[in-house]
Amino acid sequence: MKQLVEKASILIEALPYIKRFRGKEIVIKYGGAVMTDPEDLLNFLQDLVFMNYVGIKPILVHGGGPSITANLKKSGLQSKFVNGLRVTDEKTMEVVIDTLADLNKSLVHDLNRLGARAIGFSGHDAEIFHVEKHKASGDVGFVGDVVSVNFAPIREMTDLNIIPVIYAVGIDDDFKTYNVNADEAASKLAVAMQVQKIMILTNVDGILRDAQDPQSLISSIQTDEVQDLIDRKIIQGGMIPKIKAGIEALQGGVKKAHIINGNITHSLLLEVFTDRGIGTEIILPS
Repeated sequence: MKQLVEKASILIEALPYIKRFRGKEIVIKYGGAVMTDPEDLLNFLQDLVFMNYVGIKPILVHGGGPSITANLKKSGLQSKFVNGLRVTDEKTMEVVIDTLADLNKSLVHDLNRLGARAIGFSGHDAEIFHVEKHKASGDVGFVGDVVSVNFAPIREMTDLNIIPVIYAVGIDDDFKTYNVNADEAASKLAVAMQVQKIMILTNVDGILRDAQDPQSLISSIQTDEVQDLIDRKIIQGGMIPKIKAGIEALQGGVKKAHIINGNITHSLLLEVFTDRGIGTEIILPS
């Protein structure tokens, strides 16, 4: 009986959050680093379906870095990175598109199998992400910076309670296809749609003061504290584009931004529906 009461208490704890977010859109960025374990992936997809069933409108933006790297290796192509950006020539771009399209189809299939309605989108074919060639890091090939977002087809899906699943590539004025950082794509989409929350999933618990100490998690950080942590190498590597994506979303009008560990079982539900939440919340200065 005690266990039943505890389960009922958990449901009651979730009630105010269901009320708050019911009918609202949430952008979730799911990265390649947390897509490799089948059990973690299943838990994540179950979380999306649960959110969908209680009336929340999740929008999934995904990458696929490890799968792209593996497929490039199979094709005899070497992965090169400059400032964390994959150098993308024409042959690499073909592998990127094919890999992300396959991942997209798999995610959509599994969401539908679990009881939701989901539809896949490519950022270029659906003309969602309009880009300009990235130049700040020199010539890295077909890598683009998102300059505008066409969210009409996405809003059409969320209005029908369908989960949009989008992979992050874009097109320029000449209709050339470019690789896009998925964190940036998710942030730009969140701002364009003025969603309630953006959640960026990674394979660590959030921002740690000491990378070797999981107890050093920074549960809440103000945007004006971030640059100092970058300068001190506390925030580094792949965490930098994630934290910057969260900051840009907040500065663009999105109300909440979180970085959470997608390898934690039912991490989305823990963040959205519990009082304590998990991971690192990014907030504007008070």
